Amino acid sequence: MLCPNLSMVLLVATVLSVTAFRRMTVHPRVLPLALAARARRSVPQCTIAVFGASGRTGSEVVLQALERGEEVSCLVRDSTRLKSPRDHTEMGLRKDSMINFSPTTNDKMLTKQGDVLKQADVDAVFEGKDVTGVVVVLGGKTREVGVTLCQDGTKNIIAACNKYGVKRISIVTSVGVGDSMHQAPWTFKILMRTMMQKIMDDKNVQEDLFLKADGPGADLEFSIARPGGLKFGPPSGIVNVIDGEAGAIARADLASFCLDAVLDPDFKYLRKAVCISSDMGSGFGSLMSDKTMSRMGQELARPLEDADPFGFR
Repeated sequence: MLCPNLSMVLLVATVLSVTAFRRMTVHPRVLPLALAARARRSVPQCTIAVFGASGRTGSEVVLQALERGEEVSCLVRDSTRLKSPRDHTEMGLRKDSMINFSPTTNDKMLTKQGDVLKQADVDAVFEGKDVTGVVVVLGGKTREVGVTLCQDGTKNIIAACNKYGVKRISIVTSVGVGDSMHQAPWTFKILMRTMMQKIMDDKNVQEDLFLKADGPGADLEFSIARPGGLKFGPPSGIVNVIDGEAGAIARADLASFCLDAVLDPDFKYLRKAVCISSDMGSGFGSLMSDKTMSRMGQELARPLEDADPFGFR
């Protein structure tokens, strides 16, 4: 027989457990985007190929894929530039460090140093890796990568997808591409039609590879993300698909959207190009609050073909 005090403790514990369960079932908590996707997977499901992995958005894609328990196969021009975009205590990561963020210290990472413009280098990211999803975050200074990097590199990636039987692919372009010009803030429109014209032309052709009926990527399960201004910072878990003027979005939230596009079997925006932003405000003002006027001035002072005031990667 249990003593009276122990019986009382067990009774209280039982009541609290039942109450907690009822609360959880009657009032389910809505998980942020990234956390919800993570909750759906407790074991590795596949390998994600990431192109543009050393960029500011691409490195977030890599981090979050690892965080979700997936393996990652990357193509980078310079493997020493692939570094963690932020601290992550649980994964032992430190911002701007390669520790636990390279194949030598993380067995879930595979890195190929090469050129996305070379088909053999692109194929090497897929060969023997059991890749089931691809994230494309190409970009860079045009004097370093040329004015047709996005379209030419993406053609090679599509060819590899078809060769290795990979269907899911997420591509990051920009607000203002395709039929989204009306969603760009007016100041951004001026830049896109002047100093950013070559970049926008490249991204328009890149999208057509999927959106045109006779495009080489038309048969893939693609999702094109057109972010507004890109911000730094951890994921907020909020991604809005919008029809109106674009606001800013954290690169981390953009990365979450891209990963959901290739991992979620019921992803809502397949075979679509959508403009996304966060809850951090809308329009040019919200972008400028994150990217200081001094940085904007520095970007505008560069030769036109090199400037990147909106952080396309």
